[in-house]
Amino acid sequence: MITGPDGGPTVVLLHGFGAPGDDLVPLHRVVPSKGVRWVFPAAPIALPSPFGDSRAWWLIDLAKLERAVRGGAQASQILADSLAAEVPQGMAQARERILGLLDDLGASEPLILGGFSQGAMLATDCALHSALPIAGMCLMSGALVAEREWAPRFNLRSGMRALMSHGRQDPLLPVESAERLRTLLGDSGWTIDWMPFDGGHEIPRPVLGALAGLIQNVT
Repeated sequence: MITGPDGGPTVVLLHGFGAPGDDLVPLHRVVPSKGVRWVFPAAPIALPSPFGDSRAWWLIDLAKLERAVRGGAQASQILADSLAAEVPQGMAQARERILGLLDDLGASEPLILGGFSQGAMLATDCALHSALPIAGMCLMSGALVAEREWAPRFNLRSGMRALMSHGRQDPLLPVESAERLRTLLGDSGWTIDWMPFDGGHEIPRPVLGALAGLIQNVT
């Protein structure tokens, strides 16, 4: 879905695993952003669900996530290490899909790229594998994956401004993984606005206020 005028700043947000394609669309109604064009792509993989539309950018091992939820802090750290070591099968194809979309948009004004959960991972991957001009990033409840592929590319985006948020009690993606990504990006010259919060796998209202600030600062 695309909403807002052409010719203004563009915000592209990618939804998370298992969410409907329009999951993040309501954000444009609550984030003050006059004149901004919002783009909300829908992931290509339809998942079986009795509750309506459920989509994914690539398939994930739900059993592994469930084991981590049951295992507590130690299991969360193991999961963070496992995520960092993994290059998700299907991520490259999803990346090409989004990079193609960005090319089609042809935005000449500032571009903010981001997403939630799996969408935040994909947004990061797209930024690291593209020379497209990106003014800022919004990575909500994301994680470090494909570290061996990503790490040599972090410096290519030195100076990038990124808003990162994550719940300290996130039961799905451990905050340790986001903290590790934050450290690596900061060490590579990124400017990180880090917003941990007491909560789970969600987007709290203060993060939306910070997103509005990011849009204002880069435009």
